[in-house]
Amino acid sequence: MVRIAGVDLPRKKRMAIALTYIYGIGRTSAKKILEKAGLDENTKSDDVDDATAIKIRAVIDQEYKVEGDLRKDTIMNIKRLMDLGSYRGRRHRRGLPCRGQRTRTNSRTRKGPRRNLMKKKK
Repeated sequence: MVRIAGVDLPRKKRMAIALTYIYGIGRTSAKKILEKAGLDENTKSDDVDDATAIKIRAVIDQEYKVEGDLRKDTIMNIKRLMDLGSYRGRRHRRGLPCRGQRTRTNSRTRKGPRRNLMKKKK
């Protein structure tokens, strides 16, 4: 099993797919990383030897921000918006959508389950 950036890559998957299990690396980035490391993207993650894994780690360390550093930066950016009191920061603080989506009927993911108001008895 190959371990890169603190993540155990899944067995029996193509390396182009296996690298996407690392936070901050998508399909396009994974293909570029493998190209720079000189590895075919159809190679299975079980077939990768230590020397190749070291090459992949080197490319990721030099050119990409992944896992803990990326998560920390994202959290700090959101915290900065909240401290400034910007519109987006206020939406984050309230747990509402920040990118212009409607909230009258949708956005249940951000708002959580519906809270029913008590109905009056007649």
